[in-house]
Amino acid sequence: MMILKAKNPHFLLQSTKPPNDKTHSNKHKRKSIPSVTVCQCLLRNSDAGKLVHEFDPKVPVEKAVTPPSSWYTDPFFFQVELERVFYRGWQAVGCIEHIKDPGDFFTGRLGDVEFLVCRDEKGNIRAFHNVCRHHASLLVSSGTAHKASCFVCPYHAWTYGLDGKLLKATRITGIQNFNVKDFGLIPIKAATWGPFVLLNLDKEISQLEADINTVASEWLGSCSEILSTNGVDSSLSYVCRREYTIECNWKVFCDNYLDGGYHVPYAHKGLASGLQLQSYSTKMYEKVSIQSCEGGSMDRKDDYDRLGSKALYAFIYPNFMINRYGPWMDTNLVLPLGPRKCQVVFDYFLEASLKDDKAFIEKSLEDSEQVQIEDIVLCEGVQRGLESPAYSTGRYAPTIEKAMHHFHSLLHYNLTNDYLI
Repeated sequence: MMILKAKNPHFLLQSTKPPNDKTHSNKHKRKSIPSVTVCQCLLRNSDAGKLVHEFDPKVPVEKAVTPPSSWYTDPFFFQVELERVFYRGWQAVGCIEHIKDPGDFFTGRLGDVEFLVCRDEKGNIRAFHNVCRHHASLLVSSGTAHKASCFVCPYHAWTYGLDGKLLKATRITGIQNFNVKDFGLIPIKAATWGPFVLLNLDKEISQLEADINTVASEWLGSCSEILSTNGVDSSLSYVCRREYTIECNWKVFCDNYLDGGYHVPYAHKGLASGLQLQSYSTKMYEKVSIQSCEGGSMDRKDDYDRLGSKALYAFIYPNFMINRYGPWMDTNLVLPLGPRKCQVVFDYFLEASLKDDKAFIEKSLEDSEQVQIEDIVLCEGVQRGLESPAYSTGRYAPTIEKAMHHFHSLLHYNLTNDYLI
């Protein structure tokens, strides 16, 4: 069988939809190739394909070894992850708070995908690839909380509406075989759940906003109601955003989050003083794991109580965390920037009754910042250890690191599903 070569691994690693998948239009579908040809041959004969099978999810956690260090360091393995994990399914990308009104928009990047999310004149949430159709310039600058009536490319001033339609193409007199309707922005399927904005880079684009029940089922599985009844909803007031660039693979940060509180008494003594760690518990669902712990440690001797009576830590595969404690909720979005670098975006929400309590907010953010600094030191230290020749694989603490094993098993499924490697 001939193996094709291509400069862009993003192209090589496409897969087709199942035979029974009903499609409505090929106009905006991403390039794809049959999954039984180049994709399978590429991974079957690649080091990345071999690395996937160095972890066996069928081995029970009591006997299992962790994925090899190369999962966290190999550049091509990282590219495979982007295609197989991040360019499919629903991905959290931001907050409704940033697109409350018509004309509001924010931008972001997931792997090689530059995206733009906005609210159009009719109040619909729309998402597009943030790339001008003329000569591929980024259309708008990165960031949040922007406002516009249209999008004007900074390169040659091609102009697009909030609905993605091309409104003006400058100085194209004499151009032939050009239909303005074919040169609108390439759309991405968008949806919301609670206060969160989600994108799907893989699904057939059939409507601007997906049905909320379908989104809940596909993104959260059976956990949708559990999270809603535990205070993860749109009633909280948005407070602020913090961003951290960390010199570690994105999975290192996730692993740290999923160790069942194992590291908390040793690395986060301030946080540990507000939790009853002996009550820590973990439950796994389809693509979600929920860790919970009673708060209100008797060691505290002041009236300040950021954590409340119970803390809930929900991990939504592959890279989104929701932390609900006391009057607070914060979310952690882990964005892969390379084999050994990621960005973690924290968004903070607070119960409305406390949104004007500046002293409480400032103290709470200060405590949260301290935990993040401690975690950054841990994660960057782990990454350096993973790159050492002294380490290959590790083991799980069976009673407390079940969620981490669950995460690695989901990764293995994504990396092997549809591929005969």
